[in-house]
Amino acid sequence: MKRTFLLITIGLLLFNLTFGQSVQYKRLDSLVDSLFKQKIFNGNVLIADKGKIIFEKSYGLADEKTKRKLNSQTIFELASVSKQFTAMGIVLLEKQGKLNYEDKISKYIPELAFYGDISIRNLLNHTGGLPDYIDFFEEKWDKTKIATNQDIVNVFAKYRPKVIFQPGEKYQYSDTGYTLLGSIIEKVSDKTFGQFLSENIFQPLKMKNTFIYRSRFEPKKIENYALGYVTDSLGYKVLPNSFGKEFYTYYLDGIVGDGTVNSTTEDLLKWDRALYTDKLIDSKDKELIFNSVKTKDGKETNYGFGWFIGNSKKYGKIVYHTGGWPGYLTYIERHLDNDKSIIILQNHSNSKINSFLQKVRMTLYN
Repeated sequence: MKRTFLLITIGLLLFNLTFGQSVQYKRLDSLVDSLFKQKIFNGNVLIADKGKIIFEKSYGLADEKTKRKLNSQTIFELASVSKQFTAMGIVLLEKQGKLNYEDKISKYIPELAFYGDISIRNLLNHTGGLPDYIDFFEEKWDKTKIATNQDIVNVFAKYRPKVIFQPGEKYQYSDTGYTLLGSIIEKVSDKTFGQFLSENIFQPLKMKNTFIYRSRFEPKKIENYALGYVTDSLGYKVLPNSFGKEFYTYYLDGIVGDGTVNSTTEDLLKWDRALYTDKLIDSKDKELIFNSVKTKDGKETNYGFGWFIGNSKKYGKIVYHTGGWPGYLTYIERHLDNDKSIIILQNHSNSKINSFLQKVRMTLYN
């Protein structure tokens, strides 16, 4: 009798759990499918609860010309979601005793010694005050050439653009800072940026579909790749290359550190899971990576090392990062207090996900 009661109880619990998950799945699918039908979403979504995938689906095409569809293994350019891997590369080198967060950037990039007290830590949390290289290259760069990280150093050394503010005074998101971090990784490790990340992060975590890829600088054939599309003036989906070699996605394609990591939703879940363990780093490192710092005037930056930091009464502590580059919009969000993960990779720049994200969170928490 007791055994029968126990089996019934277990059966009811499993039914309720399965039913709840089914309702969640349908709600999430309905949310994304609505955006897809409105032609404002094209990509892959993966949502996990304590590491278990509760929703995973692909919407739309990876290649508009051949009509090849996206699937769970499709590879996307991550854009600025790449910054968390650059930051991790620096953290790993610090753990190896090969650099210090307080080191001035001039120690590794002497050409920029005129920037004085800007430190590696300033670059990591966007408090260095360096001007934006993208705007600067639009004005100063010979667009018949593809720029690399060393070109950023050379051009800045030549023209010496002034800092926006002194180190630590303010927070301003800086792609320039993360390209210099990419250069520092290469100089300290004596490896290319891609080699270092592969050997120290991607391979240990078995992220088999994650790598550095620059399609114009080092073209190669990649199976199951999501081509990135933008909308032209007539409303058609086109590849950024259609705008010619003077469009910035072409002549800035040799630069690493602020972008160019390519990955899949499932590989990013492996990354997410590893960050709950000590496989790469320990709790002391995570304190730095996942906590905001203050500027000299006492204001919170709401940025750690390669992650935005948020706190919510409803959802607890959240760390996240967005990525945007012509053709791609990407997003990863980790709920540290409740171990929930949202990963969204899109290969079309015409997208709106803010209201969608709020509805996803509400669905996750019932």
